[in-house]
Amino acid sequence: MSETQKTIEQLSALAQETRFAVFQTLMRAGESGLPAGAIAETLKVAPNTLSSHLAILNRADLTTVTREGRSLIYKARIDGVNDLLSSLVEDCCDGHPEVCVTLAKLSDKTC
Repeated sequence: MSETQKTIEQLSALAQETRFAVFQTLMRAGESGLPAGAIAETLKVAPNTLSSHLAILNRADLTTVTREGRSLIYKARIDGVNDLLSSLVEDCCDGHPEVCVTLAKLSDKTC
């Protein structure tokens, strides 16, 4: 898959309201992540519906999932987020670096 296709897949995954809410919830959870049940409860989403949304986010390389006992723990994939943001701003300056100053400052932020 090309970088352009990957970026489009990631943006498509985030372009749906519930998936975006799931992604935001996982970003807030940080490195500890959340079990699927906690995400469903937090967002008031049916487990089977949530499962579909999580699969789409996972295929888009925006989340990871690990098994801990009987639970599936989902985490936002920070590298995937960085890849997405980088691809969006990669060519933004076009010889005018002052345009990207605000965007460049985002990379200085820590979680």
